[in-house]
This record gives sequence, structure tokens and C-alpha cells, in this order.
Amino acid sequence: MEEVRKKFDPLYGLVPPHITLVFPFESQMPTSRLEKHVRDTLVGVCPFPIHLKGITATLDNHLFLNVKKGNDNIIELHDRLYSGLLRGFLNRRHTYTPHLTVGRFNAETELQTALDNTESFEACFDIVVTKVASEIIHSNGESTIEFIVSLVNS
Repeated sequence: MEEVRKKFDPLYGLVPPHITLVFPFESQMPTSRLEKHVRDTLVGVCPFPIHLKGITATLDNHLFLNVKKGNDNIIELHDRLYSGLLRGFLNRRHTYTPHLTVGRFNAETELQTALDNTESFEACFDIVVTKVASEIIHSNGESTIEFIVSLVNS
């Protein structure tokens, strides 16, 4: 996966591989308030396995490594996080699809070339989700972890 990201994702090296649960937003909200919201909404959520496999393209010229197992758990996290404090930041124009971005392109032709290059990519990834991180994305695209909330077995 990292070799694909290195080749096709301009954010490789700036942002570690991740599954986005809440999309970037601008706010003057204090970190402590956001962290409390995340901790409160994740109460009762236990670690869970996910399985990633298969690379596909989106209509907006992204290359995704798809979540094949664990989708419902990830969507539940997404929905919980967008409740209460973050409800106003939810963009309902887009359907949330759990994925790991492995490529970003400006042109359809670049995307098609990447699809052709990854046609034989058969790697599978099995991971246990144990934490949720909040990150700050800087103007240069680099990210800094703001805080991490661990999922605990109940």
C-alpha cells in the first residue's frame, strides 16, 4: 500500500495512511472541547477488525483502497462523531464511504494510468482499529496529531 501511496499520493510523507472519519473543517473550537466530544461519543465502542483490499477510482479523481470488512463499524464511528458538537460540520451532499486514499490526481488521464498500474495489486490488509486520532492539517498539507482516543474493551 505504501508503494502505491508513494507513487500516486502527493500527501505521502506528509500524512500517514488513515481512514478519515470526520472531514477537515475550520473552527475556533478549543481542543479540550473537541476531545471531550470524541471521548464521550466513543464510550462503549470496542476495538474491531477491518479488512482492506482492492483499489478503485472515484469520480473526483481519487484512488481508494477499499474497506471490505468493518464498514459498518467505521460508519458507526463516523455517525457518532458527527452528532452533537460536530453535527453542523456534516456535509450531507456526499455519501460517506470508508476507504484509505492511495492516490490523488488532477486529470482523468492520470487517474486512468494509475488504475492501469494498480490492476494487479492484490495485497490485503487486516488491521484492528484501536484508536481514533484528531489531527490538524497545516496549509502545506502536513498533519500533526492533536490527540488520540483509545477504544477500550467493555
